[in-house]
Amino acid sequence: MARKAVVDAVAGHLAANWTRCPIIGPNETGDADPAGGPFLSVEYPVATESQISTGAPGANIWREEGVFRLLLHVERNAGVDLILTWADELAALFRGRRLAEHIQCWAVMSPRLDDDSDERGYYQSVIAVGYEADLFA
Repeated sequence: MARKAVVDAVAGHLAANWTRCPIIGPNETGDADPAGGPFLSVEYPVATESQISTGAPGANIWREEGVFRLLLHVERNAGVDLILTWADELAALFRGRRLAEHIQCWAVMSPRLDDDSDERGYYQSVIAVGYEADLFA
């Protein structure tokens, strides 16, 4: 899982820039429409940390490299136009963006569209965003 600074930066960036549908963070129920309206959830499945500088006790750079996933949930059997449109918009929000002084987003994986996308009455598509976050210690 990502460090708190990364989770906070992603959540803040989404809150400030995404108004298309409710956003559900990790371990939240949020404001998803119980009637089945679209929503976006966020996951942090992969993060690793490595030391990239030495010789400066207390000021060495530790770099977390990871991926966060943006999961779009839309009504089943509604086609993929909405997912593809929103995925492009989400990609533009994060691709190459610096979210905070020491948090940099990189490439965005294209949305997944396949037969395994049914999730609790929704069609779910995932895009993934690579990032780096530096910590000084």
